[in-house]
Amino acid sequence: MEQSPSSPRNMSARCCIVGGGPAGMMLGYLLGRAGIDTIVLEKHADFLRDFRGDTVHPSTMQVMDELGLLQDFLKRPHQRISKLSGEFGRVRLRIADFTHVKTKCPFVAFMPQWDFLDFIADAGERFPSLKILKRTEVVDLQWKGDTVTGVVARTPEGELRITADLTVGCDGRHSIVRERAGLEVEDIGAPIDVLWFRIGKSDALIDPVLAHAERSGLLITLDRGNYWQCAYAIPKGQIEALKARGLPAFKNSVVSILPALAEHIDDLKDWDDIKLLTVTINRLKTWSLPGLLCIGDAAHAMSPVGGVGINLAIQDAVATANILAQKLRHGAVNADDLDAVRARRLFPVKVIQAAQVQVQNRIISPVLQGGELTPPLLLRIVNAVPWLQGMMARGIGFGVRPEHVRSPECPPSR
Repeated sequence: MEQSPSSPRNMSARCCIVGGGPAGMMLGYLLGRAGIDTIVLEKHADFLRDFRGDTVHPSTMQVMDELGLLQDFLKRPHQRISKLSGEFGRVRLRIADFTHVKTKCPFVAFMPQWDFLDFIADAGERFPSLKILKRTEVVDLQWKGDTVTGVVARTPEGELRITADLTVGCDGRHSIVRERAGLEVEDIGAPIDVLWFRIGKSDALIDPVLAHAERSGLLITLDRGNYWQCAYAIPKGQIEALKARGLPAFKNSVVSILPALAEHIDDLKDWDDIKLLTVTINRLKTWSLPGLLCIGDAAHAMSPVGGVGINLAIQDAVATANILAQKLRHGAVNADDLDAVRARRLFPVKVIQAAQVQVQNRIISPVLQGGELTPPLLLRIVNAVPWLQGMMARGIGFGVRPEHVRSPECPPSR
């Protein structure tokens, strides 16, 4: 449901969610499902933006199943993978095997994030209490004393002020909400950046997902049906030095890592075809203020290692709805209610971020520094013991403290 030009310049809601990413859309869906008057604000006209996280883990598909959405969700275009492998020089290791994980969806699904978000938006249309306003960019918060009372947004029709009992920042790692709230960010550190690009497929490359480590660099290839989505790791802040060496040198480096990409490497016409993801790992010291809560990347930016972004955001949204929905139905939430979300989700965030730091420091950085391509001992052990591959799959697929939908459902009146 989009805002029409005749909509008033002042609105109100029980909950205003800033950002139409995975955390914001899922929280909006869950609160709308609970009959809570909710507005989701998305600054773009649609969800169509390339090279965003699109790895959907079993934990997210479990949530979809609990909501009765899984069957329709899996009708959306996606690719599935049940085994994850990596290459170190000529040594290939099996890292995770989902086939023996006890879950309805024993695989990782790769679905473009815009399809994922469109699906949630379409599913939420049946809830009269949920409104999704696109082309609505939040530029400031509204305050009453020390309490956040809503937001100020910019729209094509002019300024819009929304008053809300609760404002939730789901607007990503560059969150305007947390900036305007003055929430302090703790930087965990990330020694790498990632270049994203796509290359057409050929029959020479048969592995659907594979990490390729060579002396010339580290490359991840994700099967997207008719093309490969590639992630090329570089040392932090080295993008300009890489560009100075020229696009042909970059393409040669990619092919030297994975010769099977040579046939379509000229799909990269210029640097505009290559997008930089500045990798950040951080988290807020405090996730909330009176009237305000941050979740998802706005509360804790994650590395792309493990593809956990969408799934951790969904877990945050489910936990938030579980903790706050009933209270929002009957009145405003207090500071302790909001901090309960942080208390619930901080431990899994810390564990996952610590694991990402270890992967970056012990596996990725040595490769980028031209070190020996000896596979880490832990990965060699996992490769040799099949049941450990199942444990790795469960850890990757469900993370730490997976959430289950316990928020109420209010039958729609239309």
